[in-house]
Amino acid sequence: MNRRTLGRTGIAVAEIGLGTEFLLGVPRDEAVRVIREAVDRGINYVDMFWAHPQFRDSMGAAFRGRREGVAITAHLGSTVRDDQYAISRDPKTCTGFFHDYLTRMETDHADILFVHNCNTPQDYDAVVSPGGLLELALSLVKQGKARFIGLSCHNVATALRAIEGGAIDVLMFPVNLASYAVPGKEDLLTACAKNDVGLVAMKVFGGGSLLRDKRVIEIEDYQMGRQQMPGAPLHYDKPAEITPVQCLAYVLDRPEVATVVPGCKSVEELRQAMDFYEATGEEKDYAHILPAFARFATGECVYCNHCLPCPSKIDIGKLISLLEQAKRELTAEIRASYAALSGKASDCIACGKCSERCPFAVDVLGKMEEAALLFERGPEAIAT
Repeated sequence: MNRRTLGRTGIAVAEIGLGTEFLLGVPRDEAVRVIREAVDRGINYVDMFWAHPQFRDSMGAAFRGRREGVAITAHLGSTVRDDQYAISRDPKTCTGFFHDYLTRMETDHADILFVHNCNTPQDYDAVVSPGGLLELALSLVKQGKARFIGLSCHNVATALRAIEGGAIDVLMFPVNLASYAVPGKEDLLTACAKNDVGLVAMKVFGGGSLLRDKRVIEIEDYQMGRQQMPGAPLHYDKPAEITPVQCLAYVLDRPEVATVVPGCKSVEELRQAMDFYEATGEEKDYAHILPAFARFATGECVYCNHCLPCPSKIDIGKLISLLEQAKRELTAEIRASYAALSGKASDCIACGKCSERCPFAVDVLGKMEEAALLFERGPEAIAT
């Protein structure tokens, strides 16, 4: 099993790790078999985010006698409410679930402690605010209950903030064939390498969509790490069958990726992933597949702010981010965030400099007009 260094953590991880998302609800004996075969085959990075007691008990049983030498993760913010998965940002609640994790996993620490599923600018602001989950994570590291801090994220702009702000050691982010041409993805990978942040690739199979026995497949924004946009998921015509080996080959060809965590719900699926090491060059070849995923519309803002400076002091990236969120649901929180901006959309003087600088051909002036209508003249005006 080839090893790569997980960024500044210095941990040498197997380039193929294991995701356990699909082991929730699997009979304990089978879940234990999957984990133990993975570890016996040299996998030494296992991601675990479910907080359900029965899942954690299965994982604790699986790692009994096999914990040493394996980097395991925990996720602050992943909780259970009324027997259902729920995300929490309450430090007291998250502390309780983390200590439950340590007890059921029969360990005294997690190797990587992720802040779980943080995507929007508002959520990230809350996480890094005094008394937020980042502060809790740092406290747990100081107590020796975690070694390093990570962020699991499906949004390029939010991930970049965390990387460039120095807040995290590890980023867990979707990287797959469908994300091939996602705007901002290359900047994100470069930032990970530049800042020595270990990159864990999730959604390598696009949540299973890439492997479906269908010619036309549907992929959600979050499965690609794409900025969430209003409207239906994207549909792609597959040029041919896509195999697990091809999916893994694409991701592992990216030197910025330290490890990939395919979700396997059975020993058979685990073995299919491990077939990567027996595959021929022809079986790994994915070049003929990429053109199917290259049709990414220009005009999508990734909130990178390459368009700045603005003579009207408008934070263009943040403003457009609020606009796109508001088009899905205009909440009081989003209105308050817009009101707090020092430069409003109506302050735009239409100089056009932002559009000239934008590497993604975003219609910035059009976005400013749309935002002014929505935020400053009432939501009903957006359709007029």
